[in-house]
Amino acid sequence: MTLPAPDARVRLDTHPTHASAVIATVTGPDTAEVAAVLEADAWHTVAEATLVLVRIDREEPHWAQRAADRLAADGVTVDVTPRLQDAIDEAWTWADHPMHWCTREEIREVSDQAQQIYDAIRHGRLRIHAHAHDGHTTVAVGTYTTGESIHLHGEDHLRVESYIYGSGQPAQNNALAEFGQFYGDAVRPGPAPLTHTEREADQARQPLPAQPTTTTSRQMSVPVYAADPANAPAVLDRFVTDHPEWDKHHQWPAEATYALHESLTLRVELYHGHDLGPRDEMWTLAAYESPVGDRLWHATATAGTPAGVITTLLASLTDEHGWSSTRWAASTAHPDRKPALPLADYSWEETATETGTVWTSPDGGCLLQRDPSGWNAQGNQSWTVRFSQHTPREIIQQVVFELAEGHGPRLGTYRAPRPATSCPAPTARPPVNGVYSPTPRGR
Repeated sequence: MTLPAPDARVRLDTHPTHASAVIATVTGPDTAEVAAVLEADAWHTVAEATLVLVRIDREEPHWAQRAADRLAADGVTVDVTPRLQDAIDEAWTWADHPMHWCTREEIREVSDQAQQIYDAIRHGRLRIHAHAHDGHTTVAVGTYTTGESIHLHGEDHLRVESYIYGSGQPAQNNALAEFGQFYGDAVRPGPAPLTHTEREADQARQPLPAQPTTTTSRQMSVPVYAADPANAPAVLDRFVTDHPEWDKHHQWPAEATYALHESLTLRVELYHGHDLGPRDEMWTLAAYESPVGDRLWHATATAGTPAGVITTLLASLTDEHGWSSTRWAASTAHPDRKPALPLADYSWEETATETGTVWTSPDGGCLLQRDPSGWNAQGNQSWTVRFSQHTPREIIQQVVFELAEGHGPRLGTYRAPRPATSCPAPTARPPVNGVYSPTPRGR
């Protein structure tokens, strides 16, 4: 292949919606040649002169750096955005990786072998005849277009070739027969359903929407509960960067990112499912009795929760701002109402309900509710933060104070809701016990 000319230029950036994918935008007189080089290196075209690198092992930043080095060696100017460079430099590890004895590079090699199998299936170079579940993971039998038949074990970045047969029809028949003997009634024809990670990868390869050349939106300051949703990965990255006693991990299966305190008794989980709606749970914060002990309390937040609320919730785990010495936190009066004490200074309306108490903001745009299951806050019916029954009151209080006084950015026109004339009780919901947590639900 002809090498691209030195005046070609490539800009590498993070994907606008996928947690780890990388976007390459190619400019210059030799766009087609550079795009062809990237396509040969497993990049996928999603728009004119725009390609995406999406993998099932969350290692896109590493391979994007490899591609940048090769292009630069061929004389191409490569620009890497600061946020992608941060992802490239991040020294994360797989928490609880099943091959824990492997080094980081060895894990990356295993993942890349799984990526090659995935690509072979996706591009039709490996036909899957049947699959099964062995009680632990997915297994399959297939044949490469080159004629070699194989058995596969595992999913996503842990899929490996467990048995390799020869080429030709007799080898294929043998592979199929032995697969049936191994897994019996569990065998199903054809490939297994796509995993969550594979579905996310498919979505990330969809064409990017055209970007408008002009915009009439303007950013304004609104009450924090009416602000735009947080950029969740950026918020978690900033929290970990500002607090060296916390480390970030990715856990298998690769559907979430975790921040773990050095004591191993506090953890933050960020679920990054691609199809999350604003009311779907994205965040889980939890405290444990000991590194292997029972869970003491937890809090959850949905994907639409504004940045000011999330950053306050995370900061409450550190109490670096002396919150415990404030008059609200130090108060010993009415301990069951302690989280709501700041609202008395901000004209929130209090209403008794059959299940507890509800406080409503002056414009009716935010509710704070206390019921037997704990506390929860709701903003404009588009986001919710829930605290379990034993969450420290000072932590809830910090979030409540942010709801009362804080402001945040919002694009577009903000219209304050009409002040509520009455305050019906929100629908009671049971406590959420960490649906996406890898720990047992009873923890």
